[in-house]
Amino acid sequence: MIKVGILGCGFMGKMHANVYDTLPNAQLVAVADIRPEAASELAGQHSAKAYDSLARMLAAEKLDMVDICLPTYLHADAAVEATKAGCSVLCEKPMAMNLEEADRMIEAARSSGVQLMIAHCIRFWPEYMVLKDYVDNKKLGPMLSINLTRVSPLPGWGWEDWNIDEARSGAAALDLHIHDTDFILYLLGQPDTIYARGVVSAHGLNHMYTTMTFGKVVAHLEGGWDFPADFPFKMAFRAAFENGAILWDGGPLTVYENGKEPFQPKIETISAADLGGNISDMGGYYWEIKYFVDCLESGQPLKTVTPESSRQSLAVSLQEIAQAKGV
Repeated sequence: MIKVGILGCGFMGKMHANVYDTLPNAQLVAVADIRPEAASELAGQHSAKAYDSLARMLAAEKLDMVDICLPTYLHADAAVEATKAGCSVLCEKPMAMNLEEADRMIEAARSSGVQLMIAHCIRFWPEYMVLKDYVDNKKLGPMLSINLTRVSPLPGWGWEDWNIDEARSGAAALDLHIHDTDFILYLLGQPDTIYARGVVSAHGLNHMYTTMTFGKVVAHLEGGWDFPADFPFKMAFRAAFENGAILWDGGPLTVYENGKEPFQPKIETISAADLGGNISDMGGYYWEIKYFVDCLESGQPLKTVTPESSRQSLAVSLQEIAQAKGV
């Protein structure tokens, strides 16, 4: 049984807490937040203990892992503190604000002999996992091009509006757009070329347009949160291959293969009957956390997401931002 402590009891902390309730090999025993009322509320919902700091949680509990759901600018210090205490760490994306912080996190985990995984949930999102399988196994032949889209209203739910403060989050260019930057690197490797442009608003670089090439493959990534409050969140992709295409854009994932009828591949889901509760809204959060917990329990090394791959995604994202800002 993996004993878990969550640091940060906001939206993502609550989501992660719900996932642990569904896992037979994990137990959420403690939560911490500088807002005592937030910690107490979440702890009460999950029969856990509440603390007002990571230090107090680590001192009072014998934890196997700490799940960091803090604002990005706080990731590095918290991860280093937890790993030095002998805890493995699952940390929300993006990894950090800069590469120096990322390197500190990697070195601290390595020195302590614990696992560190950044929660790049799109690598575990069922529809994206199907796309990965089609690309890796050339089920429609070689890929020709891909479009990845992620757009949203300006997020107004963050603690002290940290996520729309570019100095603390990197704005949409780092906080939102990195989902697709990370996935395209997971899908195709390091790009040969990067061309990035963006739109700067009052809250920073809040809409990114990037074109990358990988050999003959062209990838176009769009991500932004400069839309009105009532604009719907959207994530989508469209991939073209020599022998067909795959589309996921507001409806079921559909495969279009030359000479055949379009069809919807089976998407792996978890039903209420399986787990005694409906986790359909957990999407990739469930699969990423399950993966990390299973690796800790079995002693297996991380493969789907490694600290080094997360550092690479941060490095490419920072390169996109520098290009878009002309620096």
